[in-house]
Parts: sequence; C-alpha cells; structure tokens
Amino acid sequence: MSQANLEDVERYLLDLQERLCDALAAEDGGAGFREDAWQRREGGGGRSRVIENGALFEKAGVNFSHVFGERLPPSATAARPQLAGRSFHAVGVSWVLHPENPHVPTSHGNVRFLIAEKAGEAPVWWFGGGFDLTPYYPVHDDVVHWHRVARDACAPFGADVYPRLKAWCDDYFYLKHRDEPRGVGGLFFDDLNEWGFETSFGFQRAVGDAFLDAYLPIVQRRRTTPWSARERDFQLYRRGRYVEFNLVWDRGTLFGLQSGGRSESILMSLPPLVSWRYDWKPEPGSPEERLYRDYLRPRDWLGEAESSDGSRSFHD
Repeated sequence: MSQANLEDVERYLLDLQERLCDALAAEDGGAGFREDAWQRREGGGGRSRVIENGALFEKAGVNFSHVFGERLPPSATAARPQLAGRSFHAVGVSWVLHPENPHVPTSHGNVRFLIAEKAGEAPVWWFGGGFDLTPYYPVHDDVVHWHRVARDACAPFGADVYPRLKAWCDDYFYLKHRDEPRGVGGLFFDDLNEWGFETSFGFQRAVGDAFLDAYLPIVQRRRTTPWSARERDFQLYRRGRYVEFNLVWDRGTLFGLQSGGRSESILMSLPPLVSWRYDWKPEPGSPEERLYRDYLRPRDWLGEAESSDGSRSFHD
C-alpha cells in the first residue's frame, strides 16, 4: 500500500481552488475574488477568496487552508479517542455559493485530507468531502442533472459508492431540530482510507473535479429567470436554515473554530442577508409549499428519472 503524500494532496487542492475561482468569476461576470492570506498562530494558515455583490453571486467564497498542530481538536477525537494526543495536518478546500437570484440554488462543497501522527506508530489518515445543492425554487431536471454528475463521478470506484454517499449526504445535511433536510443532497463522505491512499486520493479528485460540471449548467439555465419580492423573501427565509445548519451541526465549522482557524474564513459560508419568521408555513398549493412537499425529503432521483413509469411523477 502506498504511503500518504500530503504534498501531492496540497498541490491538487491549491490547483482546485484556482480552477474553481477562475470558472466562478467568469460565470459571475461582474466581480472578481478578493483574496486574504492568513496565518494561524499554532501552525499553518490559508488563503480565502470571496466575491461580494457580484452580477450573479451575492456572496461566494472558495477557501484553502492547511493547518497543523501538536494535538487534534476535540471535534476530531470525539469519535476517535485513540487519536487523542497525536499531532496533525489538515488540508482542504471548501466553497459556498450564494446567488442573488432565488431561482439559482445555493451550493456548497469541500474536499479535505487529515493525517495524524505519533512517534513510533503508523500515521492515521483519511479523506472527506462532497457537495450538496440547496434550491429555493427547484426544477426537477436540474436536480436529476446534479445527481447524475455525482453518480458518474463515483462510478469508476464501484456501483455501490454513489447510493451510499448519496444516502450519507441526505443524513448529514439534515436539520434535526427542524426535522427537515437542508436541500436536495448530493455526496458526502468522511473517514475514507479503506481503498488505500492512491485510490482514495483519486476519488477525492473525482469529486472535486465534478463540481463545476454539476453546478454551472444549472446556473446558466436559471440565472436570467425573473424574480419578485415574494421569491426574494422566501430565499432569505430559507437561508436561515442554512445558517442554522452551519452553526449548529456542521462538523467543519466546529473543527475550524476549535483548531484556532480564522473565524472570517470559517464563517464565510454564511449568506450576507437572511431572515427568520415566527412559525411561518407555506401557502397550500404554492411554489413554496412544493419545495417542502416534493423536494425536502430523500428521493431516489435517478431511479425515478430512469424508470419507465416514474420519470415524471410530477412536472415543473
């Protein structure tokens, strides 16, 4: 089994950040990314890139970080107490995209690698990551396209990989206190090392490289859709769920804060504008109700689309 190579992973992630930023800035067409390089006192640092008030993205961030230290933070050792006291390197790229137009979904993704070491013992390492989609006024074909790209990225690694990671994503991006999903899912994986380093690293690259193919066609189809104050109000309301998940449940947020990461970079995932309403319910029969009824629940999107009698259980 080949040994873990932190330098190769870091090189790939830096290149991925460049490619994501180039493509997203070109798609926005009105604003470039502002970059902040930062250093972590305990070891490491990163470069954060953010668009604000662009032609497409109200806020978009693509962050690279490489932090290291003498001991893992509690969020990393809670489920792995045997790793307590090990030194570590954690490297990753994360991105969160908040378009202004309510018809263009919010999206998030990340790919990361962690290695923990202790003198006299073999290093312990794993990959994690994925991407997910959070629409406000979803279109069925967009969701099917999103999941088809996710499945195709997983296919070379086994027929069971996409269904397993799709279900993991549905379970992870779930607001337990609201009893509802954050969006329509995608892929999520963590603790990936059972394939060995080269194959696991290849899978991380496949997921990272697939994101633009999954997201940009949706953006291009929806970015000119007219929208009203009602749709904007609903988008801001649903963004509240995004904030709740990131601050209450997201492991990456917790790891970043506990490891002494840069708060501005960690919290760049939050949208610039958001609202909460007390005990709000969508109007029966409205497009807003349709999001809850038809999309905010786990579904076999590809199985439905590819079956002869279930490809259009409802129409957009």
